[in-house]
Amino acid sequence: MEKRPIFWFYGSAAIAYGIKNNAFSYLLLIYSNQVLGLPGYLASLALALAMVWDAVSDLLLGHWSDKTSSRLGRRHPFMYAALFLLPITFYGLFNPFIELNEDNTFIYILVLAILIRTGTTLFEVPSTALLPDLESDYDRRNKWLALRYAFGWYGGNGLHTINFAFWVGAYGVAVQTGYSIYGVAGALIIAFVIVISALGTQKAAAAIPRPKETFKVREITREIAQILQSIKNRNFAALFFYGLTIGIASGLGMALYLYNTTYFFGFSGSQIAVTGLAVFIAPAIAYWAAPYFGRTFGKKQAAIGAILVNISLYPMPYIFLLLGYWPELGSWLGLYIYTSFIVVEVVCSIIGGVLMDSMMADVVEDSEVSTTRRSEGLFYAARGFAGKAISAGGIIGAGTIVSLVGLDGVTSIVEVTYEIRFDLATFFLPLYCGLYLMGLIIVSTYRIDREGHSFNLQKLSERHEAEAGTAS
Repeated sequence: MEKRPIFWFYGSAAIAYGIKNNAFSYLLLIYSNQVLGLPGYLASLALALAMVWDAVSDLLLGHWSDKTSSRLGRRHPFMYAALFLLPITFYGLFNPFIELNEDNTFIYILVLAILIRTGTTLFEVPSTALLPDLESDYDRRNKWLALRYAFGWYGGNGLHTINFAFWVGAYGVAVQTGYSIYGVAGALIIAFVIVISALGTQKAAAAIPRPKETFKVREITREIAQILQSIKNRNFAALFFYGLTIGIASGLGMALYLYNTTYFFGFSGSQIAVTGLAVFIAPAIAYWAAPYFGRTFGKKQAAIGAILVNISLYPMPYIFLLLGYWPELGSWLGLYIYTSFIVVEVVCSIIGGVLMDSMMADVVEDSEVSTTRRSEGLFYAARGFAGKAISAGGIIGAGTIVSLVGLDGVTSIVEVTYEIRFDLATFFLPLYCGLYLMGLIIVSTYRIDREGHSFNLQKLSERHEAEAGTAS
């Protein structure tokens, strides 16, 4: 077990992202649709436009943080700036600052979503990008990211579980009251996490050597040229295009989650909270499993294997229900079976995510060998860009499916027919699983293994020694 405090400060930063991501992925579409009254396609359009803005701004901010020279370090000025934007806008999303009506609701959701995503970028991209400087070992990076994923899941899923046990789940998914309480709690926790993680990593970040070049707005053409040079790396491209394909799948799956659990399987808010509680075991398992399988089989092979298991299990509950081999809708037996599937899927998803992010960390040195620049902020931002830009399409798809199958205006399970369930599964499942399979084919072209990473570290060490000798 890692004893350095910075290990825990780095990992705990993901709590803020977990809360925000959980809110946007699972709550915001159904909140906008059923509480604020936006049609599914308009609600999804607002969220998708905000996501596209976020995806584009990520690239510029990631590159900017790579080239920031400050006594606080390259990353921390951005992380502290997030404190003044993210918590208050998260609060305002679920506690509207103005009276909303049919004329202004779309704009309000769009503006708040853009501001929240900007605040998240200011904190999450620089915070994640600290890893390659804090840990260079091929296998130990898996452990750092496993901890970060665990904190992200415990933060997001923990508040989600409380929310469905006492707030939104208790008052109903179509009632404002629960969302208001959730917005207050989420904003306070996010603010606390930003302060603690930023201060906890501050000393180490300030000691990291400053970049040789700084970001110059007046030379933006040159800055863009450097971004393009860095992202030509073939191993980065494999991860980038993997993110493009699974982004749609993730956007679909998460945006439809509450529709599926509430209206397809018939679970109540308290039952959904039970699933949330059960999922608490998943990050703990993955914290051990991701480093173990990455060390045993290699990062790429272990990641692909875990995600294949995930997408093999995902459609089974839906198929069993449609074929009549499922317990009564809304029954506790059905919930226990469904939850068992979810726990295994989440374990596999976390393992895959940890190892893919660790693979991205290894791209940093691979790129530095050819460009002489460290571009970890850019790479993590660009990988996020891939998922965010295209998952906008997933969210639009989810909202469109809601409207096409007849779920607009549905507020009770008694209104959901077999035909609606059949159409929902038919639209959703083939696209979801097919995109994941396509992504795995793409990521199979990634080539950095343990030996390749060691070679890159050796080359960089020799270069640094030569530079030091020249300088002396």
